[in-house]
Amino acid sequence: MCTSITYTTNDHYFGRNLDLEISYNEQVTITPRNYPFVYRKAPKQESHYAIIGMAAVVDNYPLYYDATNEKGLSMAGLNFPGNAHFFDEDAEKTNITPFEFIPWILSQCKNVEEARTLLADINLVNINFSEELPLSPLHWILADQETSIVIESVAEGLKIYDNPIGVLTNNPTFDYQLFNLNNYRSVSPTTLKNHFSDELDLSVYSRGMGGLGLPGDLSSASRFVKVAFTKLNSVKATTEQESVSQFFHILKSVEQQKGLCDVGNGKFEYTIYSSCCNVDKGIYYYTTYTNSQINAVDMTKEDLDSTELLTYPLIEEEQIHYVN
Repeated sequence: MCTSITYTTNDHYFGRNLDLEISYNEQVTITPRNYPFVYRKAPKQESHYAIIGMAAVVDNYPLYYDATNEKGLSMAGLNFPGNAHFFDEDAEKTNITPFEFIPWILSQCKNVEEARTLLADINLVNINFSEELPLSPLHWILADQETSIVIESVAEGLKIYDNPIGVLTNNPTFDYQLFNLNNYRSVSPTTLKNHFSDELDLSVYSRGMGGLGLPGDLSSASRFVKVAFTKLNSVKATTEQESVSQFFHILKSVEQQKGLCDVGNGKFEYTIYSSCCNVDKGIYYYTTYTNSQINAVDMTKEDLDSTELLTYPLIEEEQIHYVN
């Protein structure tokens, strides 16, 4: 399971927690403008917008988990089991496999409006990357500096939802997740007056009591509510360091620790990495479960006209600064 958010201060940010029980050797990956994207059913792209994000590179192909292009358009795929449905090839549509979806959109669209035009003709086709790597059941958040949408390919077809809060987790479907926020309209960052009864003098015995009722479990519906509340009420920062720090603190409100989500066979789902991309500057920040130091890769410092993928292995060992 996973959580993804958008965030705006002086600049615009996009990122996510990746929550799984196993890592696939993901790396920060830059796809330069002249790396040729070869698609299973669509024409080859010789040139396109440059892209930076987190990907598992298999057979020299970047399988992006989340990414941002040089124009600031960002996209992430999140687990959507039981609801995701991909289709047979349709000769009347542009057939894109789900593992190609992020590159297909980010390679040629500079904003959500342009992406909507492509989405009107897309069929997410049921073709695995390989026998060893079958498709993952995903849905996607897509965002530029002003707008966010959610894309869900379900049995009824392709659903596109406006996303006014810039948040996505997993199941159930996004329309339910958004409606479910109505159940928490009384939650507040301030302590409310006693509405229980005029006959009882109920005391405020702790700070933070306005948040009573806010969910704290690790289910996707609860994480949606918790991270939406945290994001929408967080204090806006001004500097880049403060903004990035606050972004990671928002994600930490729904991070998963090893041992709390048992998936069987001695394995536990946990937050493998957290990411934050400054989409205006093309800087990709990340932390990992075993390294809480924020690391950064700046795509503008590389040759974005290259033809070869650029990869940066994750720094996994904890970086501790000893002061004595």
